[in-house]
Amino acid sequence: MTDYTSLPAGLPVPEDDGAAVHLPGARMPHLELPGTGGATVRLDALGAGRTVIYIYPLTGRPGTDLPDGWDSIPGARGCTPEACGFRDHYQDLLAAGAAGVLGLSSQDTDYQREVVERLLLPFQMLSDPGRSLAGALGLPTFETSGPTLYKRLTLIIRDGVIEHVFYPIFPPNEHADQVLTWLRDNPLDTPPGSRGRWGQGRLAG
Repeated sequence: MTDYTSLPAGLPVPEDDGAAVHLPGARMPHLELPGTGGATVRLDALGAGRTVIYIYPLTGRPGTDLPDGWDSIPGARGCTPEACGFRDHYQDLLAAGAAGVLGLSSQDTDYQREVVERLLLPFQMLSDPGRSLAGALGLPTFETSGPTLYKRLTLIIRDGVIEHVFYPIFPPNEHADQVLTWLRDNPLDTPPGSRGRWGQGRLAG
């Protein structure tokens, strides 16, 4: 059985192809996406403060095959370690000024809900099977032997505007640490919340 929680050695490193340079300063579009908490989340109405949205290609799960050649695609492997990193640093991210954390991929909500429950994630994941956010913002995607998927990137949204973008991301298992460092290096004037928005799972009740 594939161990999705660790990264194999020798993975190809993604290069910066310039596909995200236009994003800082862009306003979030009026899109409502279903979340694993049972309701939709409107991306242009996330509320005041900063929201971390990490966008990922595809989370592997036991008994489900990954697309052919997955480990040879730069930046594809590592969605589970990335999610675990955001789980483990969740309270630190809130303390550093994040109002909430959201994951986002093109998998359906039932698929994502299994991952949230299995990994005990304290935040929601948003489902975007039509890649509508990619169409609205020009987000990078890539082709596989199956569906077209999002490339891995993270948006810091502040008051409805993209304040900062992490792209490309490697290694994904260290990415939550990178986001935490950025938040601490760029503090807000307002105090952070203690629980965060859009909680889901054991930490959020």
